Amino acid sequence: MLEVWMPLCMVVLLFAGILAGYPVALVLGGVSSAFLLLSDLPMAFANLMLTRVYANALNNWLYIAIPMFILMGLLLERTGLAKDAFNVSERMLRRLSGHLALTVLFIGGLMAATTGVVGASVVLLAVLALPRMLDAGYSASSASGLISASGTLAILMPPSVMLIILSSLVGVPVGHLFRAALVPSALLLLLYMLYSLGLAWWGQCAETPAENGEAAMLEQPGIWRNVLALFPFLVLIPTVLGTIVFGVATPTEASGVGVLAVLLFALLMGKINVSSVMTAAREAVISTAMIMMLVIAATCFSLIFKGVGGDGLIRSSLELLGGGSWSVLFLILLLVFLLGFFLDWLEISLILMPIFVPIVTQLDLANGLSETSLLVWFAILFAINLQTSFLTPPFGVSLFYLKGAVGERVTTLDIYRGVLPFIAIQLFVLLIILLFPGILML
Repeated sequence: MLEVWMPLCMVVLLFAGILAGYPVALVLGGVSSAFLLLSDLPMAFANLMLTRVYANALNNWLYIAIPMFILMGLLLERTGLAKDAFNVSERMLRRLSGHLALTVLFIGGLMAATTGVVGASVVLLAVLALPRMLDAGYSASSASGLISASGTLAILMPPSVMLIILSSLVGVPVGHLFRAALVPSALLLLLYMLYSLGLAWWGQCAETPAENGEAAMLEQPGIWRNVLALFPFLVLIPTVLGTIVFGVATPTEASGVGVLAVLLFALLMGKINVSSVMTAAREAVISTAMIMMLVIAATCFSLIFKGVGGDGLIRSSLELLGGGSWSVLFLILLLVFLLGFFLDWLEISLILMPIFVPIVTQLDLANGLSETSLLVWFAILFAINLQTSFLTPPFGVSLFYLKGAVGERVTTLDIYRGVLPFIAIQLFVLLIILLFPGILML
């Protein structure tokens, strides 16, 4: 009986601490420390925990890429390169129906394909696009939903910080995950675009004609000025993403080159100053420190949770619910989706992935995938689910970013209502990948 109550108490205390508002890393570390002392685990287990922390977190070369990708995204935002690209894209697409929606999707895709940082993408799109979309006749809910969903593409589309962490947790090369993630990312972009164009055609977001001054602004500079504004992204995408996917460079090397390239572009275009670079560097350090604290604390929690019988409890619970291998997989994905209402993707992946991976490798899904392909497929399913958690009310991180950036311009209810169609689209893409795993291996 004790083997049942110990892991259950760990889970209850974890949720109690998080819902009480304490920092997640401190809650994970505190619960781990308490149950290491309260359980009958030998003290040698503490040495094992330190070894696991060093091997999984501090000595993992993949994690070196995380601060560089975060810094790249922040530099694109702080130097104004992303703002220029947004203005140029709007100018180039202005003759199309729903051009503002297409511009948001285009820039969201460019930011996602270069940096993989959600916060920078959502805030940038909210500040630049939301006022224009509201003034052009978009409803607050449709504009909010589109911006939140477009910014959240950065969590799934390579080079994604989440995929780097999942690669370490699953034990497959990060290039495999990046290549596989291109398919659902492209599907999401296509479906988002079709939905946005549908709203424009049905008159739900009919854009009002531009004022004379605004029209004059949109008619500005020629093709070379436009190409120059988009040039950083046109170079960064093959340099960063292409070299990783095709195995030319590691994520660490590609991210370092990407940061250097952004700095050079900003310098050549006269958009760099010490203040913006230092602000971006400071924010990158803070974000990286938060991620690494969570990685260390979650590693301790997962190890002790397994030590007190938590993995066995989960495996037994899944077996008691009945059904075959597919039922177990559906239950795992459902659990991840439901946890997205309350927890961030990082806590979910760091806590659950080490428990679920051994279970998934033992499932007989009869889909013809090798073990490596099976893990890649499962990681992508997990990632799409976690991306959905960024949009899921009431605790979706993208929703907080958007609300913080726009203030009282839109209500929380408008944001919640606006993201619902995009959550449905993401679940549809999840179903496609679930039923046709072979498309990830093309």
